[in-house]
Amino acid sequence: MPAHRRVMHALVATATAALLAACGQAAIGPAPAGPPDPDRTASAQPGDGPAPAGAATEGLVETPVTVPPGMGAEPLDVPRKALVPAGWSLAVWARVDGARLAAFAPDGALLVSRPGAGEVVRLVAGPGGPTSTTLVSGLTQPHGLAFSGDTLYVAESDAVRSYPYEGGTLGTPTAVVEDLPDARSPDLRGAYAHALKSVAVGPDGSVYVSVGSTANVSPADRESTPQRAAILRVPPGGGPAEPFARGVRNGTGLAVAPDGAVWTAVNNRDNIPFPYDRPYGEDDGSARGRVVPDYVDDHPPEELARLYPGRDLGWPYCNPDPDVQPGVPDSALDPSDPPFVADAETNADGRALDCRALTPIEQTMGAHSAPLGLAFGAQLPAPYGQGALVGVHGSWNRQTPRAPEVSFYSWQNGGLGGQRTLVGGFQAPDGSRWGRPVAAVPGPDGAVYITDDGAGAVYRLAPPGR
Repeated sequence: MPAHRRVMHALVATATAALLAACGQAAIGPAPAGPPDPDRTASAQPGDGPAPAGAATEGLVETPVTVPPGMGAEPLDVPRKALVPAGWSLAVWARVDGARLAAFAPDGALLVSRPGAGEVVRLVAGPGGPTSTTLVSGLTQPHGLAFSGDTLYVAESDAVRSYPYEGGTLGTPTAVVEDLPDARSPDLRGAYAHALKSVAVGPDGSVYVSVGSTANVSPADRESTPQRAAILRVPPGGGPAEPFARGVRNGTGLAVAPDGAVWTAVNNRDNIPFPYDRPYGEDDGSARGRVVPDYVDDHPPEELARLYPGRDLGWPYCNPDPDVQPGVPDSALDPSDPPFVADAETNADGRALDCRALTPIEQTMGAHSAPLGLAFGAQLPAPYGQGALVGVHGSWNRQTPRAPEVSFYSWQNGGLGGQRTLVGGFQAPDGSRWGRPVAAVPGPDGAVYITDDGAGAVYRLAPPGR
């Protein structure tokens, strides 16, 4: 890359990071966020065909996206194609502006959160397509949804509440945890980049809630009350929320695995300074502490981590390093169990946190992928099997944009196998996008339902015969 482009990229990335400070969420001010910004989410311009996806794509074929009558508003007003497994189909199932996380209710209805609208909608399948009704409104940026039996848990930006769910309606809510930090918190004064929360319920009734960091790099979050950049736990039967895991920059993906363990998918930091005392690429002298765009493109990777009481994922002092040859340009990357390296900006002398003492991250994906929704319970036809689904939003600041996709990770003896693309093709070779998946959840009918806040849609991905 020419020197002037490197400088320009660094300047733009730094300025943008100050405003956004996130891969998966826009900076949220005092007022509730509106619909996603089309300039940052999806392009309505048709591309020249699907771009390569970000993971293993064996067995995927380019397939037209089916758009039923009445659902062809932008960006689905022109023919679209996606990469899906051979013999599978992808169809627009519903149009939901600003669709984010989703959960299936005990009665088979699909619930979808709309943070910008302050509501959760209920979608019920029917012969003419699903019917949509507002399940609850007037909320403060509702995002995460989780069921435990007939009880629905909704994570708003400032609280988690539970609702009895019966006959497609909600009963009187109960506060599970309140006074969570968001842009309205007096001490933050509107400066909060990761206000959206996610929620999961463990087999023992414990409630887990993700609390994102204030910014890209904000060490004070580790000492705040309540703690930010953390996963909090409310014990069974209620009680104060206490840190369960810390150093979690933005664990938007939050779910319980088949063995009862809690996992998170994390949006890691942006504009990481080069951590090694050596030259990088064609540069002379040590590049340590400099923001080198070519290095930033692949560092640090996004995390998929198994949580346990007291686990520390290191942010903002330690970053996972997937390089087989650390600090060497174009090194091969190993996404599984990468070790941590000290952050050259916040932990240059290693005194803030001993990165060598941290447990390596179980599984990762490419830097700036922006994983959002995480769901276990998928039981897909061969060659997939049982595993986890991740909605990958795609990058906002990578030189070559990381493509949005739905990823599949096989469940293997209490861990996750490598990343495989289940659905791709949302990004054209020129970097334009017509959609950005947020979440993918297995449905009771054997299909996978995918929310897309860029296209304002819910898709149905169906294996043969489903």
